[in-house]
Amino acid sequence: MKRGKSKADAPKKADSKLAVKKGSERASKKPRNTKAEKDPNKPKRPPSAFFVFMEEFRKTFKEKHPNNKSVAVVGKAGGDKWKSLSEEDKAPYVTKAAKLKAEYTKKIATYNKNEAQGGSRPAAIAEEDESDKSKSEVHDDDEDAEGSEEEEDDE
Repeated sequence: MKRGKSKADAPKKADSKLAVKKGSERASKKPRNTKAEKDPNKPKRPPSAFFVFMEEFRKTFKEKHPNNKSVAVVGKAGGDKWKSLSEEDKAPYVTKAAKLKAEYTKKIATYNKNEAQGGSRPAAIAEEDESDKSKSEVHDDDEDAEGSEEEEDDE
């Protein structure tokens, strides 16, 4: 009787995958992707119109329901309320969100400009430091000039 190859006779590929790797084999593995550190000076993104609405809605909801501690209930109620609002009722939140976005675009533009120049400090702080340095240098020069005049008078 001829017997065909069974699955048990075939080499097992899964076993090689499950085998424990030794030191040098493990070291050749690619390092895991790590998240880049966030810059604390980078401006935060502005809230959307919905989140501007929710900020106000949370306050009114807490006034009406002071005993409710569940965040999910507030979120669900706020979401339902937002969906039921007409475009006219949403308009003040949309305009406020647009203003916040305009401010954000200005801040991020100055931030990106500073990053391109290689500075990690905000522009306002850098300008203050430079102006202080220039004042002290000018002041030092004046003192040196006065000191040299006195020395000339002594001779």
